[in-house]
Amino acid sequence: MPPSVQLRGTPVPPPPAELRGDDADVAVPAAASLTAGWLIAGVVAVVGATVLGLCVGAIDLPPRRVVLEVLDRLPLVSADSGLTPTEAAVVWDLRAPRVALGLLVGALLAGSGAAYQGVFRNPLADPFLLGIAAGAGLGATLAIVTGAGDGAGILDGLPLAAFVGALIAVAATATLSMRPGRPVSPATLILAGVAMAAFFTALQTYVQQRHQESLRQVYAWILGRLSTSGWDEVLMLLPYAALCLPVLLLAAGALDVLAVGDDEAAALGLSPQRTRWIVLVAASLGAAAAVAVSGLIAFVGLIVPHAVRMVAGVSHRRVIPLSILFGAAFLALTDVAARTVEAPVELPIGVLTAFIGAPFFFVILRRQVDS
Repeated sequence: MPPSVQLRGTPVPPPPAELRGDDADVAVPAAASLTAGWLIAGVVAVVGATVLGLCVGAIDLPPRRVVLEVLDRLPLVSADSGLTPTEAAVVWDLRAPRVALGLLVGALLAGSGAAYQGVFRNPLADPFLLGIAAGAGLGATLAIVTGAGDGAGILDGLPLAAFVGALIAVAATATLSMRPGRPVSPATLILAGVAMAAFFTALQTYVQQRHQESLRQVYAWILGRLSTSGWDEVLMLLPYAALCLPVLLLAAGALDVLAVGDDEAAALGLSPQRTRWIVLVAASLGAAAAVAVSGLIAFVGLIVPHAVRMVAGVSHRRVIPLSILFGAAFLALTDVAARTVEAPVELPIGVLTAFIGAPFFFVILRRQVDS
């Protein structure tokens, strides 16, 4: 049995055999595992982003009172926050659902991005690589032009249509890249994803041109947003996060083994193809769910994992959990900026992430070319 990953003396069970290989720990030294210091830093970032998101807005609230208000809702804790009923309603009915949605979407996009980069062994990979964005865009456009997206909360058909469109695009990409009796190479999968993205984008453009009266609503969704109607969007997304994120965390050791090459990974007892498909399915499902409720928020799955890799090292045992934590904090903070930079006008959050991510992407590209 390989040794369990240690987190300051706390044993963490190793992932299942199909995700790690019998000698996976031989390929990655124990020093590459997640340390308590980095874990605390990620948790502090999430807590700080949450408090800031609850405090800042059209009505600024004192952080101390907001923290006491949150503590007062915990079991066996009683704390008088001093907030008025109106201020408490602002915290729980308006800001808390939006902050929670930002945390979940950021965690899913960044975690999926880190997994994609590990599977394809390419720091330029992101969750939209296999046509998720194009498929979701087509699904959302069809929902808008047909009126299926006119509902509210759980009755809104737009997230469901976007989710189904994203899954159809990923399934089509996988089908197009498969050949009987041959393993699917990452390069073939990427090329199939590019082709599917172009096809679904063409269909979306055709539908938009046929229904020009809906262009404003379509573009509003494409630019990304974290608008919520209570907790409905959070409850929609939570099961996907609970399913996909643990799989990505368990697969971190297997991705470290894959980094040494397929032949070496197979010699260590790992099935490269099976591992890739498990990771890709989990990452794609999580990214599709995030896009369905938030629209196309670009670059989160690209810049957060790469930034984590630059400061914390290349081991996926660090990159994936830290990407999930810092991705959640990053998107929650970006949403605060979107709400306040041009207040009372709210900027599309996808515009801000693109404004930050495009120069970052250029830096990564130059480093790849120069190396």
